[in-house]
Order: sequence, then C-alpha cells, then structure tokens
Amino acid sequence: MALALFANSSAAQTGEPDEPEANPGRPTVSTPATLTPVGYFQFETGVLGANHSPEFSSRFGLNEVIKFSVAPRLELIAAGEPIAHFTAGGTAANKIADVFLGAQAVVYRGEGVKPTIAASYFHRVYDGGAPELDYGSPTNSILLLASADVHGFHYDANAIFTELVQEPVRRAQFGQTLSISHALPAKFSVSGEIWHFTQPFLRGNAVGNLWAVGYNARKTLVLDAGFNRGLTGTSTRWEVFAGFTYLLPHRIF
Repeated sequence: MALALFANSSAAQTGEPDEPEANPGRPTVSTPATLTPVGYFQFETGVLGANHSPEFSSRFGLNEVIKFSVAPRLELIAAGEPIAHFTAGGTAANKIADVFLGAQAVVYRGEGVKPTIAASYFHRVYDGGAPELDYGSPTNSILLLASADVHGFHYDANAIFTELVQEPVRRAQFGQTLSISHALPAKFSVSGEIWHFTQPFLRGNAVGNLWAVGYNARKTLVLDAGFNRGLTGTSTRWEVFAGFTYLLPHRIF
C-alpha cells in the first residue's frame, strides 16, 4: 500500500534515489508493484486485533515484514508473526505464527498512469499452527501486481494464486485486491480497499472492505492505522490495526 504515496512510489522505481524513501506495503492486503530503494532494509511492523472468525472468537498478533532490494528489479522479502494470542473453542493460547520467505521482481517499470507490473513468489517455511484470518496460511503463493498514479490517486491491484493444505488434501485458492490511496494535507493520506479470497475448505468466499490513514513522519518513516470489515458470513467480522514502515537510512551496498 502506498501510504507514502506519490513521491515514494516514484522514488521506489529508481534503483538509486537521491534520498532514500520508505515504500510501505502495509497495512492493506494489496502489495505495491514498486520496490524499496536498492541496498536499504525496510521494516514493516504492526499489531492487529480481530474477532468473530470461523477459526477463532478473538485474535491479537504482532506482525513483521522485512524487505531488501538487491537490484532495481529484484526484492527479497521475509514475513512473519512473532506472537499470536487467540481464543478458539473457549480456550486461550499463545503461539508463534507462520513465517514466509519470498521475492518480488519488476517485469515492467511504469511511470504516471502507465502501471508498474511485478510478480512475486512466497513459500511458507514455518507453520506455527495459530488460527488464521480469512485467507488462511498458504504453503505456496504467486502474486501478479500492478501499481500506478491516475488523476491524483494511487492504486495497487493484485491477483493472487495460492496453495492451501489440510493434510492430505491440497486445494487452490484465488484472490483479488484493489487499494486506492489519496494524499491529504499536512502529510496525511487515506486509503480504501476491497478484497476477495476463495475459501476452498469452507466452500465459501471471504470479502472485506479496509480503510486506513497514514502519516509521513519523515521520508523514512510512515505511520498507519485503520480497520477492516468482513462482508460475508465466513469473513472475519472486524479487524483493527496500527503500525509503521521504517526504511533504515544506511545503505548496505
């Protein structure tokens, strides 16, 4: 999600910006097609609380995504949830949730209304066994991504193809997301998103509407907060979240 918006999205498309700028991917489900500046670590850190889901009655977790672009068109990504506290079936528990490793590559570098097109792949390297949100915990994921600026608005659109496993059964899952952001005065921004995932093991569909506000504290630090409302009976009813994106302003190479 481009909470840092237009200056950041254009800077992220160059391998060596004059000044490093954060390019947030949180807190939306959508992921931007643009990458972070080459040679800098970016940390996306947040908390998320949720209730009334098919897998749990309440859930609170810490989440972390680390990104590092090794080239103007290639970014390495690690994502995980260090701790998740949840209540399911009347029992409360704490678990380390899943860990994913992946990479994202830019296929076509756009500018302005011409979208940047990218593709990414993720593999789950650790299954913590904590109950998941609407879209589950895929073993393998492939994403096709597009991002562009149109008439003062920025959009990120994703098509998502994943593999869900409940041994010994493996099933395909499909998802679509669209996030639209707009800059506000005084370094603020607002984002709205609609997203959909099939739920092959529930034979249902999860659909949600997400809203978030962002604040560019400085070029390397973007704060965010918002909520998501599930729109179907098998969607998590409410999610609230807050966090930040921080680009470490020290180039590794």
